[in-house]
Amino acid sequence: MPATEKAHAAVMAVELTPRVARIEARRTAAQRRHRARRRRLAAAVIVVLFTPVVYSYVTTMLRPSSLPLGIRSVEWVRTHHGAWIVNEAEHVWYTWHAPKKGGPPLRTLPTVGVGPVRPAQRSVGYHPRRIAPVIRPALPGEGVWRSTERVVAGAPPVLVTTFRTDPVYPRIVAYVAWFDHTRTQLALYPGRYEPPNASPRGPMEVPQTQRWRLLATFNSGFMNRDSHGGFFVNGHSAAPLRPGQGTIVAYQDGRVDIFSWHGDALPGRTAVLARQNLPLIVDRGRPNPLLADNSLWGSTLGNAVRVWRSGVGIDRHGNLIYLAAEDQTAASLAAALLHAGAVRAVELDINAEWPSLVTYGRGGVANATKVVPNYQQSTNRYLVPDDRDFFAIYRKTTQAALRSVPFG
Repeated sequence: MPATEKAHAAVMAVELTPRVARIEARRTAAQRRHRARRRRLAAAVIVVLFTPVVYSYVTTMLRPSSLPLGIRSVEWVRTHHGAWIVNEAEHVWYTWHAPKKGGPPLRTLPTVGVGPVRPAQRSVGYHPRRIAPVIRPALPGEGVWRSTERVVAGAPPVLVTTFRTDPVYPRIVAYVAWFDHTRTQLALYPGRYEPPNASPRGPMEVPQTQRWRLLATFNSGFMNRDSHGGFFVNGHSAAPLRPGQGTIVAYQDGRVDIFSWHGDALPGRTAVLARQNLPLIVDRGRPNPLLADNSLWGSTLGNAVRVWRSGVGIDRHGNLIYLAAEDQTAASLAAALLHAGAVRAVELDINAEWPSLVTYGRGGVANATKVVPNYQQSTNRYLVPDDRDFFAIYRKTTQAALRSVPFG
């Protein structure tokens, strides 16, 4: 190339360099603006998609509730298409924390109640026998019924005890209460949100006017969306009774019963309350054969995972027996209720946060005692509005008082 052409090319290169740089700069700036627009659009889409989610969560957390934030958050996820996430997490957690077989034996049992039943009190009416030890030798006081320091018509209407349920797992303890139906009245109260269609909802707590005769409170069953069971109080149905469901019923004459429902969607006129929760786990003094079907006993936890479980049964004399224990399957809960004297029984709520049994000794609600050691619930549970329905045990008064659940 001649020298003149080289010089001309050099001049052109010098002139083009700023132009190319400006073009590249404009291109880079355009790309940056495009990326920024894409980021803003993506952020806008995320905001649009998640604003209802955030709004739902925040408004739910701001609603009045008896539960701590953690439990409410888990329940919110469960009810907003995240049940599979919660179930899988629970299944993994409980599997990792499954109780170990054997281990060092217990030397003592938790103390429940205030003292043994006096001999003179045992001779008044029917008194249940001591629960025979499953593991021998028995520990001091194991299976021995103790009073809660309340007496009605010459005898304690509520008795409590503890016993070990399984020789394979010798450190598991069951907490048990027995309620004399001749001296007590069973009541059922809707909670703040459960069942969803309850009307009237009532006080959502033990009414102030009835606390003078309050003897005990305990948790009810699953949420309605999980149990699909019926709920009936004082002539009002929040959910129809379903055939085949285990049903707790109280009548106007004071009787209580637990049986598999085979009637209409509403109970008869003599029924005061009816609450359903899954099929019976004990029927005619035997475990339900359906206990082998893991899908029936508590979402994906089924019968295969050991968790806190609670249940209520009826003995052959028509008295209620409440039982709760940790590390239970539905089958082991049924076996424990059978051993405690139940001839028919239904599972109640499961998982550590829900089982709750509180008794009220001399002095009433001022002397509330947790029988089931649930650290996530206080002795004031059910003395303030609670999110979920629950049972109360009252001292029986007049026959007229038995004809309805007192709401005020």
